[in-house]
Amino acid sequence: MDNTKEIKREVVFWPGNLVVAEAAIAAGCRFFAGYPITPSSEIAHVMSKRLPEVGGKFIQMEDEIAAMGAIIGASLTGEKTFTATSGPGFSLKQENIGYASFIEVPCVIVNVMRGGPSTGLPTALGQADVMQARWGTHGDRPVVALTPSYLDEVYMETIRAFNLAEILRMPVYVLIDEVLGHLSERLEIPDPSEYELLERPRPTVPPDEYQPYDSSRGDVPEMADYFTGYRWHTTGLNHDYTGFPTTDPAICQAEEERMERKVTNNIDKIEKYEEYMTEDAEIGVVSYGSTARAAMVAVNDARERGIKAGLLRPITLWPFPEEAARNLGQKVKCMIVPEANLGQMIYEVERVASCSGPVVGVNRIGGVPIYPGEILRKIEEFA
Repeated sequence: MDNTKEIKREVVFWPGNLVVAEAAIAAGCRFFAGYPITPSSEIAHVMSKRLPEVGGKFIQMEDEIAAMGAIIGASLTGEKTFTATSGPGFSLKQENIGYASFIEVPCVIVNVMRGGPSTGLPTALGQADVMQARWGTHGDRPVVALTPSYLDEVYMETIRAFNLAEILRMPVYVLIDEVLGHLSERLEIPDPSEYELLERPRPTVPPDEYQPYDSSRGDVPEMADYFTGYRWHTTGLNHDYTGFPTTDPAICQAEEERMERKVTNNIDKIEKYEEYMTEDAEIGVVSYGSTARAAMVAVNDARERGIKAGLLRPITLWPFPEEAARNLGQKVKCMIVPEANLGQMIYEVERVASCSGPVVGVNRIGGVPIYPGEILRKIEEFA
């Protein structure tokens, strides 16, 4: 007799921005600071209502810079925190994102991408912040950015972003775009028993023995919550294991290499991608976010025409799935990279794919999605 309890999922029809907010609540987020910016504003609106209902705190800050600072401060007290923004706000947050990376504070930044540069297209689709996510701050730092394509995936990847931020002690991005933020579709909300919520490593020593960047037990140091009897120093300067500044070149190099290892040594926990019909593919398509939905339709249409196309869809965009892209590139005669910009991820594909044939883009700006037919025509061109 099977005594397994049947899991009943709640079925909803939600827009993507609401999915992000509800997933953050499910992940244990209890603090949100933000500033209204299209097309992410609905996230702040939902959080302003939902957080007080679960004992959390919502605050609208005076600007995007302050919002990023606020979630850093709240995270230092032990809360799971996040903010939501779009392209211009993402730009404003970069200095504080660099600070959060360097003092190793867990937090989540959701970027609902739109067209740019500058104010660009506030209410329309863009995938313009791919390289800003990787290289937006100065200095060397590890980066984790998740790019879901479907709303059930948005829900689970938002939860995963909080988990990764906690266990790696670093900011983590969720990059969706205007189409996903405002698209509504049916999804089943997973029961909490179906996923695990992870917490940052906390001190196992008393306050008088605690050092905030003591990595003797691993590359992710234990992190004490402020106001719990532990006192520790944070600074944007290079620092040693005590948290206080140092200019010792050997310490500076060792500490930054340690921060990089938090990501490079945990690729198995971070990297995620989908391969679709790539086993026998002769034409490779690489796409992400909402554009990957059109790319999958194009691959199906190509197969119906007898063209062996296959799709690699990064779900973790940073770190880029280099091995998967290389494996695909080595067996196809062409790689096609559709994205709603004038070419950003295509440079990563070119760098790692080792494709014997051309790597070409299907690019569109102006706020209009790339349609399957456009991708199909490019596939047929190289078939």
